[in-house]
Formats: sequence, structure tokens, C-alpha cells
Amino acid sequence: MKHGLVKLDTVWGVTGGMRPVKYLVRQIKLLLKELLSSGDIAEATRCLQELEVPHFHHELVYEAVVLVLEDMKESTMDLIRDFLKSLSDAVIVTVDQLKNGFTRVYREMPDISLDVPLAYNILDKFISKCEEKNFLPKQVIRDTPSRGRKRFVSEGDGGALKEQDV
Repeated sequence: MKHGLVKLDTVWGVTGGMRPVKYLVRQIKLLLKELLSSGDIAEATRCLQELEVPHFHHELVYEAVVLVLEDMKESTMDLIRDFLKSLSDAVIVTVDQLKNGFTRVYREMPDISLDVPLAYNILDKFISKCEEKNFLPKQVIRDTPSRGRKRFVSEGDGGALKEQDV
């Protein structure tokens, strides 16, 4: 039994695995807010590593992408992209954690787009920026959701209904 617990400490981290999920989510959100205010990627990376929860880095990816979608600023996109690239290059956030984080965002896009109507456009732009830096897995790029644009009757026709030829 002791051997098993030692192994768990090695895998999960002594303190990280013992913390409640709500606490970790709150810490990750604070870390991202601090990153936005300071722009200090090295400090944000250090804070993430201090949490000692490599199994939970998908939450960081998820929260970071959602932050980009909600904030809608170009500067936020660039900073988060550079932060995720830095974490990926240093193998602090693994390819699987990147995939899991983005997949979670993709699943939530219908709900996110209710609060942020331009969410699909912003996501597409953010994915393109990440693709330029060449750190996202191909599957994440390939699976990017897009919402088909609906044409409203009022567009370009003065609001009149168009007659359909039968």
C-alpha cells in the first residue's frame, strides 16, 4: 500500500492531487488574469508549475481559450497564443492536454456562442494564429467547429421575402 501511495505522489504531485477541483480552477483563472495584466509568460509558467497538477493542464488550455473568446482583443489572442506555445515547447503542457482542452472548448461552443455571438469567428482567427506558430496538433486544427452562416431574409433585399420559382 505504501509503495502505491509513493507512486501516486510521483505521478500526481504531493499537493496538487489533494486540492479540490474548484480551488484549482480558481487558481488557473487567477493565473490567466495575472498573465493578461502583466504580460509575464515566465511568471505565469512558474505559477502553473507550482500548482503541481500536470494531469489538469487541460483546464488551463480550456480556460485560456474561453478567455480569448470572451475578451475578443487581438492582444489577448497573441498573448495566450504565445503562452500556450511556450508551455507546449517546454513540454509543460503535453499534446494530449492541448487536445483535451481544445476539445472541451469545441464541445461548449454552442453555449459559448450564446454569450459571445462572434465566438466561432474569434475561435477560427485564434486557431489560425496558433497554426502560424506551429504548435497545435493537426487534429485540433482539423476538428475546429464552424457555424454555417445563416442568411436572414432582410439581407440585401430590403426586407422583402423572395419569391421562389417552382
